Amino acid sequence: MDILAKTALADGTYVAYTDGSCKPNPGPGGCAFRLYAPDGSMIENDLHFLETNNNVAEMWAVIDALTATPDGASVLLFLDSGYIKDGLEKYLTGWLTRNWRKSDGKEVANRELWETIIALTETRKATFLKIKARSSDVDKKRVDVLAKEAADRAVQRILSAKWDAA
Repeated sequence: MDILAKTALADGTYVAYTDGSCKPNPGPGGCAFRLYAPDGSMIENDLHFLETNNNVAEMWAVIDALTATPDGASVLLFLDSGYIKDGLEKYLTGWLTRNWRKSDGKEVANRELWETIIALTETRKATFLKIKARSSDVDKKRVDVLAKEAADRAVQRILSAKWDAA
């Protein structure tokens, strides 16, 4: 854990690391988070999906981490998804102004997930920090492994269902 995360925890802020994975993209996928609480406790969780894409898996990791954070809490989220960070910080105001349309007039993909993230951030003080996908950070590496393992479970469920049907 880096000094920024340690400082945040000392200040009473929750710290989350999130990641998503697909095998292939789109295809079976998984997501994971690791959440540190200011009291020193830590929880991890992962989910798997039989059919998804990287962006959706990343969004679910953030939703899951925010849901695990108490209402009213401050949370620092480390993620490697420019899609989420840019969506929230660069594009959201325009999307809302244009009734969930991009500047080219096309509908914004994953609107329901964006709305869920927005609702969760309205009841928490969330700060998103982008870190490199191949970061050497131990926590980032851990959620990467968890997300890939969840994606592997999705692949195994699909293969198992095909085997059982044969």
